[in-house]
Amino acid sequence: MGAEPKGTSSEVHSFSFTRMIDLSVGIIPDAPHEPWKPSIRYLAHEREGLDWIKTTFGAKEEDLIHSRGKGAAFEEVTAITHAGTHVDAPWHYGPRSEGKPAKKIDELPIEWFFSGGVVLDLRHKKPGEKISAQDLEGALGRIGYALKPFDIVMIMNGRDRGLGSTEYFEQPGMTRESTLWLAEQGIKVIGVDMYGFDRKFEDMAREFRETGDGRVIWEAHFAGIEREYCQIEKLVNLDKIPRPTGFKVACFPIKVRGASGGWCRPVAFV
Repeated sequence: MGAEPKGTSSEVHSFSFTRMIDLSVGIIPDAPHEPWKPSIRYLAHEREGLDWIKTTFGAKEEDLIHSRGKGAAFEEVTAITHAGTHVDAPWHYGPRSEGKPAKKIDELPIEWFFSGGVVLDLRHKKPGEKISAQDLEGALGRIGYALKPFDIVMIMNGRDRGLGSTEYFEQPGMTRESTLWLAEQGIKVIGVDMYGFDRKFEDMAREFRETGDGRVIWEAHFAGIEREYCQIEKLVNLDKIPRPTGFKVACFPIKVRGASGGWCRPVAFV
């Protein structure tokens, strides 16, 4: 057998399951929980889609027998790659990670995005609070689990209940310390059921104004400059996973050429 590809897990993915749980929120036009609002132009069967098929085939409406005079539907989406549930690539945090050129979303090993899932219950952490390494250790202790390299760790705060309103942005956040603590244990993908990985922008800005300490600015994201990892933002339904471990997660990001992130539809296989 050949050598294992660099950056992959040696685990053999053979498993059975009885239930799939969708952990994603989609691209929603003008969503209140998106600061950069996506827009979708819907091209209809009766209008643009009909014009296209008539032009392409040189046909008239009465020639379209199977479709009863209708064309195809299309959608034209305008959205940042960080809208909806998405994966942040190391390139999002900076041009270099671990002293090397930071990987973009289309350069990441797909093996990172299918592995054992771990849900850490941190619903007691309140908006504005920091999620520390001690918080993570405590959550692991409560479920009696020791992390393995390439586990997909998902932090449950329950903020997905605020989707569709600006209440969604009221959240705690990871810190540089807690992010590095996970990365140093071989974790490559960390997910949160919150808008962002750090505390909300206003909370970080307030602390910076009060202290003048620039290290509080986007500290969890910028940890990816020191240690290579990815994060999934805007997860949902973590509370629907019936146990904190013993299930698989698939969260493959869309390959957007040279991009800092990519939309994904994570699924838990229980």
